[in-house]
Amino acid sequence: MSEIQSLARGLKILDLLSRAPEGITITELAETLGVDKGSASRLVATLSRYGYAEKDEVSRRYHVGPQVVSLSRSVLARLPLREAAKPYLRQLMETTGECAHLAVLAQGKALYIDQVESPATLRVNAAVGTMNPLHCTALGKALLAFGDAPLPATLEAYTPNTITDPQTLRRHLEEVRRLGYAIDDGEFDPGVRCIAVPILDFRGKTVGSIGISGPATRVTPERLPELTAAVLEIGRALSERMTFTR
Repeated sequence: MSEIQSLARGLKILDLLSRAPEGITITELAETLGVDKGSASRLVATLSRYGYAEKDEVSRRYHVGPQVVSLSRSVLARLPLREAAKPYLRQLMETTGECAHLAVLAQGKALYIDQVESPATLRVNAAVGTMNPLHCTALGKALLAFGDAPLPATLEAYTPNTITDPQTLRRHLEEVRRLGYAIDDGEFDPGVRCIAVPILDFRGKTVGSIGISGPATRVTPERLPELTAAVLEIGRALSERMTFTR
């Protein structure tokens, strides 16, 4: 099926802006899209006119506009898992004292769709809308181990602890399935430990994952059994809740 080139380029710009928190210049957009600066300028000007991009007049860099946030909220509002999980996320944070996160599979990554922050001064947050890799995050590994997503084609190393060998990762995921939970031991962010479990719906299908993340100085090996038990218990309760959501 043929595509509308200008629309495709506009969507590509939105994708680039979403991945550039520091913003992006017209020159950078033109180089990435393979077009001249005039074309890139007209494309981003159209997005800006409708609120999908906005320009920082000081740095002259473009960022995602407020209309994208509005669209994101409407999408999130239609996710039954997000609404059902809210009290369980709160309970998980209060039980463990750590940030609680909820994720779903999207475009081969773990998309964070909700969280409840820890009141601790030192905490590990992940903004709603963040997309993190599957192979080196606890939420992602829970989605990989219990869902039907294929292994990522490339296993990028983020820290010395990241598993980058496909066979090693397959064996690791077998262990995750045996235990019923996944742990990220500084595999994505140094000094951070995370625990996550899958969320199943009425068909027994994995529809998301729920877990906690915290500094390794607080999520210590000694506390892992206690914290893992809490994540497992609340994850099971949420899965039971989802059996009544169709």
